[in-house]
Amino acid sequence: MSKFFKYKSVAEIEAENTRLGIDLRFTDDLSPLFAPIAIGSRVAGNRWCIHPMEGCDGELDGAPGELTFRRYVRFGAGGSKIIWGEACAVNMNARANPRQIVLNESTKGAFAKIVTDCRAAHRDANGSDSDLLFGLQLTHSGRYSHPRPIIATHDPILDPRTVVDKATGATVSPEYPLISDDELKRLVDDYIKAAKLAVEVGFDFVDVKQCHRYLLNELLGARNRPGLYGGSFENRTRFARETIQALRAALPSHIVIATRMNVYDGIPFHKSANDDGAPDAYTLPLANGWGMSISDPFAVDLTEPLRWIAEMRRLGVTLVNATMGNPYAQPHYGRPFEYPPLDGYESPEHPLVGVDRHFKATEAIQKANSDLALVGTGYSYLQEFLPQAAAANVRDGRVSIIGVGRATLAQPDLVRQLLDTGKLDRKRVCRTFSYCTALMRTKQHPMGQYPTGCPPFDKEGYSDIWKEVQQLNAKKTPPADE
Repeated sequence: MSKFFKYKSVAEIEAENTRLGIDLRFTDDLSPLFAPIAIGSRVAGNRWCIHPMEGCDGELDGAPGELTFRRYVRFGAGGSKIIWGEACAVNMNARANPRQIVLNESTKGAFAKIVTDCRAAHRDANGSDSDLLFGLQLTHSGRYSHPRPIIATHDPILDPRTVVDKATGATVSPEYPLISDDELKRLVDDYIKAAKLAVEVGFDFVDVKQCHRYLLNELLGARNRPGLYGGSFENRTRFARETIQALRAALPSHIVIATRMNVYDGIPFHKSANDDGAPDAYTLPLANGWGMSISDPFAVDLTEPLRWIAEMRRLGVTLVNATMGNPYAQPHYGRPFEYPPLDGYESPEHPLVGVDRHFKATEAIQKANSDLALVGTGYSYLQEFLPQAAAANVRDGRVSIIGVGRATLAQPDLVRQLLDTGKLDRKRVCRTFSYCTALMRTKQHPMGQYPTGCPPFDKEGYSDIWKEVQQLNAKKTPPADE
């Protein structure tokens, strides 16, 4: 049985909204979701965006795998006019897992096929693809890099979790080296190489990823880092600034430069004695962090994110995707859920409060930048009522574009359903039971990483994989979907 989500109508959620004192809005008029939107010199045909959903299903050389191709064909046919391609490492040492995709000279043919196949599927199912924007997220995994952490700063809370000896599990010396200023300067070239190849194979936009406590996000909050890339706001934004400037100079003017950026980091949580999430111990003022008060880690503070977005716009960024949290350390911020993955904790707050946190932060950014193409996050938890909330937020100027992640693994044809029937198939709606995350966290695969997808609603792709993972895990599995 569901713990939180027991709503059978919008009216029931609205009553809960009042009880919780939050500001979720709904409308049955879905027309705002199907209006076109200008993004730089391009136009997307509707307000739907498929979030960068990493499948962890590439080959060991960084080439996309069979399931990668399958996913983007399904996304292409699904009706969304913005497809935000998943995390693609800018070099082999920047990968978060051994199956993360990498675009380089040896893999570019496979990436070109993904673009071609995705667009063909879109045309077959939706007509013209002239108003489809397909982009690629360029990433460096930083302290979550495989096989060796590459850290921008020493974080007193995250270091014990991430800077460890994998053989013994012991925390590595506090003298563990930081990525140097010179290494960061050279890293810009890797972004340029990857971005030029992305344009060559046919992507419409490139994302300079600044979220989820990967390298660029960590730099944004690195108040305790010495040198050119830490301390002051100007220094902490320096690497992203230099990268964006270099990309704008190197890429054709019609290529959109985008960023998916944390607007709030938060601090790590752990599983308490009763299985609920509890915040790790911390010391004030906080040593580092982005979008949060240094004197209250639970308070969203958009002062610096708003300042940085304004500067990025001047540098040529025309598409921003607002997100928050760290999926490894406090997933309830970024992905409000009904049930946690096997290695996770129970949500310490009502998930609708987490949804509301996303919506309010995004609204503040949109109100300060009324003409910005801004993608919002946090919608999947709303399940079959997602479209009504999305339409109300676009109608009210709280956001420009609706980003959907986990729900598209369950229903890649989500937008097509709304166009054809005006509603979602309730029997296939993602229930946020964390099957996809459980797959992603399972490493005992011959290639070092199991692929991830939606076993309950994509049995063809993932049923056998899920059965294998269940056999590997002695812990209790998530409850079966209804």
